[in-house]
Amino acid sequence: MKKIIVLLVLAAMAVAVKAQQIAVVSSSGSTTMCQTLADAISKAGNNSVIYLPAGGFQISDDVKITRKVTILGVTHKANSDNAEGNTIISGNLFFDSGSDNSAVMGCYISGSVYIGNDGNAVNNVLIKYCNLGSVQVKNNQCSNTKINQNYIRGGSYFSGASATIKNNVMHSVAEMVGGEISYNIITSCYQYYTLQYIHNSTITRNVIMEGRSSYIHNGSNCQVSYNMLIAKEWGDDCYKLESWDGVFEKNLGVTPASVYKFIGDYAEYNSKVGLYAGGTDFSDGCLPPVPYISVKRIDEQTDASGNLNVTLRVKSVVE
Repeated sequence: MKKIIVLLVLAAMAVAVKAQQIAVVSSSGSTTMCQTLADAISKAGNNSVIYLPAGGFQISDDVKITRKVTILGVTHKANSDNAEGNTIISGNLFFDSGSDNSAVMGCYISGSVYIGNDGNAVNNVLIKYCNLGSVQVKNNQCSNTKINQNYIRGGSYFSGASATIKNNVMHSVAEMVGGEISYNIITSCYQYYTLQYIHNSTITRNVIMEGRSSYIHNGSNCQVSYNMLIAKEWGDDCYKLESWDGVFEKNLGVTPASVYKFIGDYAEYNSKVGLYAGGTDFSDGCLPPVPYISVKRIDEQTDASGNLNVTLRVKSVVE
């Protein structure tokens, strides 16, 4: 089955690259080509995959995802291994009732991801390998939102819902109940607190960089351990440093230009706290686990027989 899925994705990629269209692959394996992201979402049936090639895709707030759909971009962080460039979604994504178990991966999102905005329970949404404004879970009936290996530029809110937040470079977290916050770089604060109104959750092995707000505010019943802070102690067995000078390879905030690997005298912490510790390390390439194009050459004109030569070299990423 995995081989069949890979072949389908490769076929969709080849067509999409040639025409810069969006491929919607159904659960039965049929492929529909669309011109806009809104059209792709409307035509995607339950269990469909929407493949977005490199480029920019507009979406308005009246477009709602109401089925189980996976949106796959190529990356938000193009590098020498990825010849396609970045996938950019301009706007917000709304996962409403019926979209349980959906996912978005490998995209730059100018706005935010909204979950349960219609007031109904939406469960098990995955956000991975993205660069986005924030995550907004809009009601406490939602559960098990999974947020992994993203750059999250603004404060995320959960309205009393549960979530698992691991291995992200992110701004701040508020109003979460019954979740996990671990192995993150948390850089900023909202109204003086990096983490606020967090209850019945596990908070462990994070690097909390906002010195004036390195603690929970109005939280309760949390297991707090092995976090790294500046000049403060919080929870059990915390790592307290005096400053961030010379600690990381490159500390530039919530941007892929940062490299949050500990260096020099602090290198030992790479196995203890932050993005590269734990069972799920941070992916520097931010590539979703699908085949991607490492070499792409398309002739500017057809040959004497009317054929257009297209050369694609594809690598695969294993999750």
